[in-house]
Amino acid sequence: MSDRTADDTFDHTVTSLAAALQKGDASSRELTTDYLKRIERAEPTLNSFISVTAEQALAAADDADRARTDGRAGFLTGVPLSLKDNFCVRDVKATNGSKMLDNFVAPYSATVAEKLDAAGCVSLGKTNMDEFAMGSSNESSYYGAVKNPWDLSAVPGGSSGGSAAAVAAGLAPASMGSDTGGSIRQPAAFCGITGLKPTYGRVSRYGIIAYASSLDQAGPMARTAEDCAHLLGAIAGHDLRDSTSAARCVPDYAAELDAPLAGLKIGLPKEYFGDGLDPAVESAVREAVKVYESLGATVRDVSLPHTRYATSAYYVIAPAEASSNLARFDGVRFGHRCDHPEDLIDLYQRSRAEGFGEEVKRRILIGTHTLSEGFFDAYYTKAQKVRRLIRQDFLDAFDQVDVLMGPTSPTPAFDLGAQKDPVSMYLQDIYTIAVNLAGIPGISVPAGFSGGRPVGLQILGAHFAEARLLNVAHQFQQATDWHQQRPAFAKEIA
Repeated sequence: MSDRTADDTFDHTVTSLAAALQKGDASSRELTTDYLKRIERAEPTLNSFISVTAEQALAAADDADRARTDGRAGFLTGVPLSLKDNFCVRDVKATNGSKMLDNFVAPYSATVAEKLDAAGCVSLGKTNMDEFAMGSSNESSYYGAVKNPWDLSAVPGGSSGGSAAAVAAGLAPASMGSDTGGSIRQPAAFCGITGLKPTYGRVSRYGIIAYASSLDQAGPMARTAEDCAHLLGAIAGHDLRDSTSAARCVPDYAAELDAPLAGLKIGLPKEYFGDGLDPAVESAVREAVKVYESLGATVRDVSLPHTRYATSAYYVIAPAEASSNLARFDGVRFGHRCDHPEDLIDLYQRSRAEGFGEEVKRRILIGTHTLSEGFFDAYYTKAQKVRRLIRQDFLDAFDQVDVLMGPTSPTPAFDLGAQKDPVSMYLQDIYTIAVNLAGIPGISVPAGFSGGRPVGLQILGAHFAEARLLNVAHQFQQATDWHQQRPAFAKEIA
């Protein structure tokens, strides 16, 4: 990378940039400046950022360069990245894509942000997202829709669409996202990048504005599995401030990337290859499986019989938790407050009506209904019982195979404005939702194209099997070049 120029910074991975910094081929200030310039050129079109923190980024880059000069640098020191706008970062606005929090400046940092800062990473800013992480297209954001760098008439996926679009367009080599029902993996698939949703509890949720507390999980989005391995190593671990974080040691995820795949047992859930799956997506996924067979893996069909109930269970449980979590946004303590309220009830009603968008209101109403007297047992309790059955399906499958594979999404990215029916939008997450209900890890990697738009291969593993997933994904990327493809938009703004 000794011949790196400002114009080709976008074409490098976290790993290659870290190597360049270590060798002295580039400084963190140079890289940060390059990315900030790309963001400035791209954002009028892409809309992938809500806040760009240029001044803080350059100061952090200078600190990273001093640390490297003083011999205090780690592997990620000086590497720029971005964070989804539901991560709190001290003294930076955290809007969650909503008018409700348009004026909220975080007084503290999320554990993920603290750990990245400790690792020496440089935050370029906060990326756009579906409001309160509710959506699969990044069209529900108060700040406007994000566009897909591969096709500006298409959505980037959601809710971490801004993060996915920024990485795909080369505005950041990586970004932190959150995944409640596929919100890392689906936009990663739509934008042709790699996105990892870790096991529930593997990464602290402290300081991440909550949507559904039993489902939310933070994870890295980058170009390669190797990048995700390094980033996961930086952010994973137990956190006393998050009672749901797992008290388990953090392995060296990068150390196992090159392990051979001979003897790997792959399961193909028959429920992931049925009606509604785009033929071109299915073809790309099956071709990817053939690559694994050439690497020494064996393949067998398996069944996850309760998959057909996953979407229904999710859209009872997640809105119920959202109804509870979002009750705190009342116009009193922080966030949007209506003008000249007549009394307390008027303050509550107008502040929430003005602050929340239509999709958020819809899910709050659904959740409040399912938690209400007379409906709690009929809906919420039954949904939790179904959740247990879905989890058991995965446990049974992993008694037979090492990993499961299938499409990340039933279709490639759809056009902006195409999904006008909320239920049709919810079905976009049919292959990702069950993973969150079960709490297992999943990763999406680029595996081809359909009509010029990227297709994602989803790989699922047993609880806390992230090292194995990253190894399996990395070996695929060593044998293929889908992850090396770049959208024309990324080159045009060089």
